[in-house]
Amino acid sequence: MKQKKCILAMPPACFWSVIGACLLGILIGSFFDFDISRSLVNKTDLGMYFATFSPAGAYCLLPAGGACLMAGLRKKGESYRPLGWLLLVFSWFMAVHLSDDYFGEKVRTMLGYTAGESSKWLAVAAWMIWAVIYALVPLILYRFLDDTDPDRLIAVGAAFLVVTFASDAVMQWLKQVGSRPRYKYLLTLDDPRSEFRNWWQMVPYLAGNTDGYLSWPSGHMSIVGTLFALPLLTDCLKRRSAAKNRITFVLVCVFVLLCGYNRIHMTNHFLSDVGFGTLNAYLLTVGVCTLFLRPLSREKQSDEPVETVG
Repeated sequence: MKQKKCILAMPPACFWSVIGACLLGILIGSFFDFDISRSLVNKTDLGMYFATFSPAGAYCLLPAGGACLMAGLRKKGESYRPLGWLLLVFSWFMAVHLSDDYFGEKVRTMLGYTAGESSKWLAVAAWMIWAVIYALVPLILYRFLDDTDPDRLIAVGAAFLVVTFASDAVMQWLKQVGSRPRYKYLLTLDDPRSEFRNWWQMVPYLAGNTDGYLSWPSGHMSIVGTLFALPLLTDCLKRRSAAKNRITFVLVCVFVLLCGYNRIHMTNHFLSDVGFGTLNAYLLTVGVCTLFLRPLSREKQSDEPVETVG
């Protein structure tokens, strides 16, 4: 029986809906970016907390991928267990490191830490917040994973690691290529429109280390957009179903929309930045996961018995 084609464990219609939403945001933003940001700007403490911790949801894919690798390799045999542990610890550490590197300063500020003045234990406590969050992921997830198909677990786990690193690397490069002024930087000028540039008006490598010129594409959305791979994870659980995959997809869509709105109203990005960031992450996620999982689907098709008449 021919299997229905799925993209990230979802029907193709979901793929096109995400692509369409991103392109629509880019199109509208191309004409009204400045006006949209001006009307939505509303910096709040809640928005700041959400901006700080929302990427943690996406970085959870790293320890989740590590848990999948651990479960799959362990099923392959005891000789693979050390490799599984190594990849699990590596994925956990990288999630902690990336979160602390990008957003650790804000967490330390929330805890009242000032370098050279405050107790060093406040800095340790800030790091431990990330460490505990990401340690809980494999601890909770591992017992729910279905290890009857270890090859699929290994493929999904490896894809999660690769897509997270790839999306981050491409995003960092594109930010330098675009070097677009952020709206919050424009607000410091007497005439904000004087230095406003649309996304296609690129001045490559003007930004350097200046955060005010790293608007395009949105880094948060390039991170959060990888969460569209989550239905692949729910499809690896013991009690999986198409309904659970759909619910997961809808929840990811809602979360991504909230993150996109947050990036605009906190003056960090324009609408087109959000659209491009999400599109970058989503296409990379689809491409990488497809490359890892396609060989498995081909093997499954080749193993199916051929029906004969007679």
